[in-house]
Amino acid sequence: MTNAEVLALGIEGTRDWTKRLIADFSGDDWAFQPDAGMGHGLWLCGHLACSQHLLVHVRVLGTEGVLDENFVRHFPIGGPVKSVSEHAYPPIEAVLAKLDEVHACTIEVVRVMSDSMLSESASGADGQPHPHYTDKMGAILHCGRHEAFHAGQLASIRRLLGKPFLR
Repeated sequence: MTNAEVLALGIEGTRDWTKRLIADFSGDDWAFQPDAGMGHGLWLCGHLACSQHLLVHVRVLGTEGVLDENFVRHFPIGGPVKSVSEHAYPPIEAVLAKLDEVHACTIEVVRVMSDSMLSESASGADGQPHPHYTDKMGAILHCGRHEAFHAGQLASIRRLLGKPFLR
């Protein structure tokens, strides 16, 4: 198995877990925030789509990516997360479709990356060093770690909603 295939496998495994965590979300579950400014399911799923788009397609591949700015602007990084009553988010069906679209494109491109490409340097915003990676392999590894972090938030939201524990 190549390094690229291992990276793709890791990202797929994390996404499978994320999808299991949200499989029984419906209605108001998507808007539930544990406290003001904290992430809710709708924002977290949109944020994961945007992050994968940014880390892999923009930072690693150097393309304009999969998503357009009209979608990305709803899920900014940093700062408090606006509630669904404070912001006109896209409908959850559209967010989940984008989550799946970006993921499919990501797996397709990651799976075929060469070791030489993976060892090339990669930076953060505006070409500045990123605190979590220095090369393209690190950026892709960070993509999976980042999603796992937010999957933990989704797992906590599930439990606060009274949904059963998953393994």
